[in-house]
Amino acid sequence: MESISTTDTAMTVQPTIFPRVGYSILSYLMFVNTLLSVFNNLLVIAVMLKNVHFLNAMNVIILSLAVSDLMIATCGSAIVTITNYQGSFFLGDGFCVFQGFAVNYFGLVSLCTLTLLAYERYNVVCKPMAGFKLNVRRSSQGLLFVWLYCLFWAIFPLLGWSSYGPEGVQTSCSLGWEERSWNNYSYLIFYTLMCFILPTAVIVYCYSNVLMSMRKINKSIELQGGENCSEDNEHAVRMVLAMIIAFFICWLPYTALSVVVVVDPEIYIPPLVATMPMYFAKTSPVYNPIIYFLTNKRVCYSA
Repeated sequence: MESISTTDTAMTVQPTIFPRVGYSILSYLMFVNTLLSVFNNLLVIAVMLKNVHFLNAMNVIILSLAVSDLMIATCGSAIVTITNYQGSFFLGDGFCVFQGFAVNYFGLVSLCTLTLLAYERYNVVCKPMAGFKLNVRRSSQGLLFVWLYCLFWAIFPLLGWSSYGPEGVQTSCSLGWEERSWNNYSYLIFYTLMCFILPTAVIVYCYSNVLMSMRKINKSIELQGGENCSEDNEHAVRMVLAMIIAFFICWLPYTALSVVVVVDPEIYIPPLVATMPMYFAKTSPVYNPIIYFLTNKRVCYSA
């Protein structure tokens, strides 16, 4: 048993391919990211569970987002903090596969939950009749679909369609982006289309229509001599824009990497360049609780 574990560890401990100071900087940044992510999302979960009246249809989705983001922080950022401090992924091949699966799964859940949230906000603002049908039961059904849909895509590499392994500077694990085979390439094509391009298109479409509808509503109120609520409306617009910007900061680099690998599977991507998109995605648990919870109620009602 001891010889097997030693062999497994050797499979994922790679030579240092990045300056020692570089690993130290990444470790420090991930440490700060972990602290903020865990604190922010635990705060959201604690407030929600302590104040059950907060659990309306929209906030149930945000609670699910906080849970998935907390798992990204514990399974991703916390582990990467330690492995960067060490300078290699020293935890063994089995743990590498586990981390790759966990980060991929909970990352997809977070991304698709943001998509569900955008869709429901679109219904509330742009399709009032559909918005009236929004309740906790419908939100829970949507979340069940999200978690199962993401599990469907995350589990395939465990079954042999693609794989999980070390990535970038070899201190974290994810999908085998560097594996040059049709098996891996075919998975990445469907994965990119269904797990990145489609959710991104839905989010852009929904929030673009939300912004346009809000502007039309504001003009209509002003023309009818209604109460001036420009400050609340501007706040709502700023929050919607913040949602869009934060989403692209966190997920656009990862999506871009996915597209590049799919379009040109033979392209050489330097280790640091391959690593940074994953690290940007790991910052989403810091922003999400601030944008989607602390300002959520006001955005919904202002809209």
